[in-house]
Amino acid sequence: MSEGMMIFQAACLTIIGAATPLLFAALGELVAERSGVLNLGVEGMMLVGAVGGFVGAVVTGNTYIGILIGGLAGVLLAALHALLTLSLLTNQVATGLAITLFGVGLSALIGSEFVGTTVEPLSNLPIPLLSDIPLLGPILFDHNLMIYLSVVMVVGLHFFIYHSRGGLVLRAIGESPESAHALGYPVIKLRYLALLFGGLMAGLGGAYLSVVYTPMWSENMTAGRGWVALALVVFATWKPGRVLLGAYMFGGVTILQLHGQGFGLAIPSQFMSMLPYLATVLVLVMISSDKVKLKENSPASLGKVFRPSI
Repeated sequence: MSEGMMIFQAACLTIIGAATPLLFAALGELVAERSGVLNLGVEGMMLVGAVGGFVGAVVTGNTYIGILIGGLAGVLLAALHALLTLSLLTNQVATGLAITLFGVGLSALIGSEFVGTTVEPLSNLPIPLLSDIPLLGPILFDHNLMIYLSVVMVVGLHFFIYHSRGGLVLRAIGESPESAHALGYPVIKLRYLALLFGGLMAGLGGAYLSVVYTPMWSENMTAGRGWVALALVVFATWKPGRVLLGAYMFGGVTILQLHGQGFGLAIPSQFMSMLPYLATVLVLVMISSDKVKLKENSPASLGKVFRPSI
């Protein structure tokens, strides 16, 4: 294999690794927003999932158990968000911001004794024969279980949302909860489930960061990835397939700072570090300029409080 092909292969593998936590978190947020609930607590849920997954992996000595604990931690924080917004009818924007601040502080407190500790990352599970294909084999068929799971979730959610009765009900609730309630669907219960799923995915994304991608714990290690995941949902116009494309695109922007410094470009490191967030802002500005398309694709009841009639 030539040197150029080796560099291309290494870059692709790095992009996939960087994109996976974004993909998990964005898919979970997509389901929550499809139900009509705006969850701005993704960053906090990812951080709690990251520290929960890492501590779980250290204490149990099992990486897979640690990842499950990270997902459960995200679910618990999502349950708090759901209780406040769906049962107590608090403002979704303010509650999401509060959940993020709570997650930042809680994760720092829990993880204070584990800073600098490392865990054994997940090993790759190469698919027989396919992983031996030159160049493309290692890129597509030689990854750890979490990366495979992220792609499976994209396919599964696409089928669920567009080709199942449950997905139809989810979209109906996001468009008009009053009409869905009139037809007898338990709107609040289904929104609870959507939010809990979103928390699970955010927790898994955070656990992937601390247990697989790094693998170590450091305070605020998500570094704004939860906010990027929120932007990805808008970028993807609430479609799972486009979330995959967007996550990999942002993953590519993320590693530009590493390769730029490696090639010796005379660009300040601070500017390179801000590239993913600058790209996020530019994408949102571009999307927001097309108000007609944005309105056509976004759930009509997104962020609105629903009070079911008796």
